[in-house]
Amino acid sequence: MGLPELFLIAAGLSMDAFAVSLSKGLSMPRMRWKHAVIIALFFGGFQAGMPLLGWLISRRFEAYVVAFDHWVAFALLSFIGGKMIWEAAHGDAEEEEGGSSLNMKGLLVLAIATSIDALAVGITFAFLNVSVLPSVGLIGMITFLLSLAGVAIGHRFGAKFMKKAEIGGGVMLVLIGAEILLEHLGIF
Repeated sequence: MGLPELFLIAAGLSMDAFAVSLSKGLSMPRMRWKHAVIIALFFGGFQAGMPLLGWLISRRFEAYVVAFDHWVAFALLSFIGGKMIWEAAHGDAEEEEGGSSLNMKGLLVLAIATSIDALAVGITFAFLNVSVLPSVGLIGMITFLLSLAGVAIGHRFGAKFMKKAEIGGGVMLVLIGAEILLEHLGIF
């Protein structure tokens, strides 16, 4: 597997993280670069860590991981997206405080949910004898950069349309989860 293929895999894996980062930026009343970097580190770190974990697990558990990864991603993204929609419609404490805090627990769940596919990619890397450390480094770096850009782009548009943007971000998460599920079920 060459660099162009690895780059395409990295970009493809990072699209979910980009979309979620976009939705996180949409709900920021003020751009906080510290938060943007933390978000990007979470997504980049998990997108790099999951293929490494998948590579380590390798052939032994492949059938089990591939059998349920899409269900877990769908459930987590739907839950978080639904929660975002509900909070936007009903208001929440974070909004009243000006959105100054970053929910690390929620961010952790999102990082795991968006990187579950990467676990299967890591298993594939083991079968193809791909050099894993440079590959996961590239995946992590691309995801970090796209997530950072996603937060910034999302914020640029979200400051004007906070409630609608948060609802849109929640809908986006639910749709990403549905897409992952439908793709793995062979419908897409």
